[in-house]
Order: sequence, then structure tokens, then C-alpha cells
Amino acid sequence: DYDNIETFREDAFFALALDIQRVPSSPTLRQRLDQAALTEKWKAILHEESLNLIRNTNAEISPVYAKDKPYIPVDLDVSPFDNSKTKKEGVERTYKGCDGYAPMFGYIGQEGYCLHVEMRKGNDHCQKGTPNFIKETIQSARRLTDQPLLFRLDSGNDSRDNLIIFLEEHASFVIKRNPRKEKAEDWLHIAQKYGICCEEREGKKVYLGSIPETIQLKDQIRTIRKVFKVIERTISRDGQIFLIPEYEFETYWTDLEVPPHVVISLYHDHGTCEQFHSEIKSELDLERLPSGKYETNGLVLHFGVFAYNLLRLIGQESLKKQDAPKKKKET
Repeated sequence: DYDNIETFREDAFFALALDIQRVPSSPTLRQRLDQAALTEKWKAILHEESLNLIRNTNAEISPVYAKDKPYIPVDLDVSPFDNSKTKKEGVERTYKGCDGYAPMFGYIGQEGYCLHVEMRKGNDHCQKGTPNFIKETIQSARRLTDQPLLFRLDSGNDSRDNLIIFLEEHASFVIKRNPRKEKAEDWLHIAQKYGICCEEREGKKVYLGSIPETIQLKDQIRTIRKVFKVIERTISRDGQIFLIPEYEFETYWTDLEVPPHVVISLYHDHGTCEQFHSEIKSELDLERLPSGKYETNGLVLHFGVFAYNLLRLIGQESLKKQDAPKKKKET
């Protein structure tokens, strides 16, 4: 909230640390942010400085491994911000069932530095504007690393447009497919024909495999893989025999030439970005954005991402130092 600045107005160290002569009052801070939000230049500057912060400090960006080959993971995901019981501009019903915003984030490396953020209204579909977001994120990622990139997205972004961008930009990907109207029984037939079966326990069979799919680009045809995992249950975990078998399936798009279980494991690691969302929303307390104006809240979110990256750097640096107090030996 803007009024939180009042706590620091007489704090000499706060002004010294930020290299400012006077700490602004709550109304002044509100006015300045509203004025700054009128131009997109502020967001571009903050985005640029955030990348420079990561690059100039030589921050370690840890890869994941597909078999023996390293890839720098880039996780793209929407995270609803609950701003219920407010009349802020852009607050709409989100897919989580709350009123708020639905910004999209892009994180890089296992450390989870935030590469890119885009403010979105609560009822915007997660694919709206995503192709352009992907292009900008690829450019940002390649400014930080020259290693191969691996993009991971959930089923809300299962779109041919996204696949084409990744193939044209030579960026690898694992995207969970949206099953839409596909039936588990049909996938069972495919799995029995093309997959490898493993009976994990009596009454539970798991099929893993992949089938090829062609994508038409501007000047060529590329082949990618549709990786599947199909589960057939005839007996429950506690021994109950089913009258009708139960089926589950999950499928993924990927261009990686690795075994299906590796692809699925790489996608499941995508869930760690929920932890990064949590740090921004809870620890930085940014979920309920302060302004009634949509553009101002977007600017505040960009400031928040810069602060988030700064704290991630501090956290990673603190892990390197062996400065924990030594335990006294018992005599």
C-alpha cells in the first residue's frame, strides 16, 4: 500500500540506501507512479536493468539435463493475483475463481530469475498475447546465456502458433497438451500399439511412448513428437476389482529426442515455478497491487520483478558462503 512509505519517511538509512535526499510522502509516491505509468518507456528500462543485474553480477544459471545434454530451463506461466472486493481497473474473474489480475511470468534457470513479465486483466485467456511474449522472452534469455534453451508451458498454451515460434527460433520445448475432446480409450489403443507397457503393481499398467507429428513452417516441414503416458487400472490400490477399468492419460509436445519418461520428468519440474510465484505474491506482498489504475499496477509489478531478482541474487550468494556459525564440539 502507498501508505507504507510513511514508516520510512524519517528513516535516514532508508534514504541513504536508495541515494535520495528525501523519502516521498504517500500522495507524492502515488502521483509519481501514475505519471510514470503513462509511458511504456519505464517498463522497458526496468526490464533492461533487470537483465543487466543478472548478467553483470555473473549470476549462475543452472541447467537441467535431458540424458547427458544440458538445457537452460525457461518456464512460462500465468499466476492469478487475487484482488477481490476491489474496484480496480482491469480486475476481472480469473480462471482460479477469484477476482483479480492474471499476469504472465517467464523464469530462467533452476534459480528462477524472472526474465519477463506482462500485466494482464483477470479474464484474459492465458494464450492471449503469448506468441509475442515468447519471442521477447527468447531474446532476453539469449542475452544471458548461449546454452540451449528448454521452454516449458502447461496445457493452456497448447497452440500451434507457439510450436512454430519455438521451431523457427531453434528453442527446445516441452508443452503439456490440452486433451480437448480426446478420449482415454482411444489413447489406450495408441499406447498398446506404439508404447512400452510396465505393470507397476497388480491391476495397474502404465504405457509410455511417443508418435511423430509434422509441423509446416514457412520453408520446410519439421517433425516433432507427441509423448504419451497412459494408465490402465483394473484393481484399486487396496485390492478392489473394478467392474469397468479406469483409464488416465497425459500427452506432451516436444522436440527432444530423449525417452518419454525423461520428457515427463522435465515437465513435472516445471511445477517449481509455483514457488517463484509465491515469493512474488507473498514474500514481496505484491498480490494485492496498490493502485486503482491498471497501467500503474503494471508498472508496480515491473518494479516488483526487479526487487525479486535482486533478492534471488542475494539468496543465491548467501548459499555460496560458508559463514554459518560452527557448532561447538561436545567435550
